[in-house]
Order: sequence, then C-alpha cells, then structure tokens
Amino acid sequence: MQWTDLTQALFGTQHSVTQQGDFLSGEGRCNGQAWTVVGSTNHAPIGVELALAQARVVLDTIRQKPGQPILLLIDTQGQQLRHRDEVLGINRAMAHLGCCIDFARRQGHVVLGLVYDQALSGGFITSGLIADACHALPEAEIRVMRIPAMSRVTKISEDRLLELSKDNPVFAPGVNNYVRMGGVQSLWTGDLQACLSAAFQSALNSNRQEDPRPMLGKERGGRTKAHDIAHAVAGA
Repeated sequence: MQWTDLTQALFGTQHSVTQQGDFLSGEGRCNGQAWTVVGSTNHAPIGVELALAQARVVLDTIRQKPGQPILLLIDTQGQQLRHRDEVLGINRAMAHLGCCIDFARRQGHVVLGLVYDQALSGGFITSGLIADACHALPEAEIRVMRIPAMSRVTKISEDRLLELSKDNPVFAPGVNNYVRMGGVQSLWTGDLQACLSAAFQSALNSNRQEDPRPMLGKERGGRTKAHDIAHAVAGA
C-alpha cells in the first residue's frame, strides 16, 4: 500500500503528513485522537540523515506535545550500506533514534509501529521493534536476512535452512512468522481507523514496563523458550 493511501485510510482528510524524499512526517487525527506520524517510504535505506530526521520529530513531540501518541510508518530496506554513512557514524545515528523512541515511551507517549510495506534488518530494529507494539498490514514483508545470506553467515546449507523454516519461524522470513514469534502483535485488515484506535487502547491498558513479545511468542508457538528463559535469568 502507498503511504498516501495508508494515511487516507487511517486519518481520512484529517492529516498533514508530507513526504520529503524518503522521509514522512506530520500529524493525523483518528477518532478524536491526535497523532504524531513519522516514518519512511520507497523502501528507504536508513542513513544518518534519515535516522536523525526521524529522531528530531520524536524529540519535538516530547518537547512540544506532551503525551501525544506517535505512529511509526515503516517501509525500509534496512540501514544505508555506504562508506559515507559508516564514516559519519550510522551506528550512533540509529542508536540515537532507538533511544529517542524509548525516551518517548518513558515520558508517557504511546509509540506504535506499523509495517505497511517492507521492514528489514537495522531499520526495523531501531523503530518498530522498540515501540510499545508493532503491527503490520498482511501484505507487508518482514525479514532480517534472506535464506542465502543466512546460509553464508551460519554455514548451514540453504536446503537445511529451508527445511528448518517450515517448522521454526526464527529461520523464515514473512510477516506471519513475525506474528508467530510475537515481534508483530497483530495484522491490520478492514477498518484501519478502528485498528489504530484499538491498538492505542491496548497499549494504554497494558503493562508498558514489561515486554509482551516473549509471552506472545510462547502463546503462538513461534518462540517457545524465550519467555521462560528470560524469567529464569531475571530471577537468578
């Protein structure tokens, strides 16, 4: 889905979201609730400038609009892979974005992520996976690594990884596997305004100090050990 169609579905005409290159920012109003909207489009690689631009919107919201919820619109191919960004400190810029999102949550802002197209690697980790909850459209594509790249890194054959991916979502790309693992809380279909409002109320009513993803992964059969191991370590 194009971001223009998405913002129309979420906010109707009650939004000021604009595009500057690959950068999206603005505000929207859904069922009477004002939202800060920030994100990316065009399968954007997240470089230094884009990471800092998104972080600035988050910080401005904390400073100027206390408590206003933030919606992250996610469409990224991951971090920008070029020498210039490495020299400028892409790792610090992306860490700064993640810290700003976490700081917003600690200051009482509900932060929701919505993967509406593509979410890969570091560009997803420092946005949607740090939000109070991350949701996705059914047609979205989410993965950390393609099977061939995973094979090169793990030294496990592609055939073996494909076989493992049939039963273990950790080895398989795809939005449904991230739902099973708990990384994506739900898929939004139908009335997207109703989905956004319901996700907002769910975040408000949840224990925002506890990460729900390990329990979701256990309940959905995608990560059966993470929750119990984390609690065992915390209690050790």
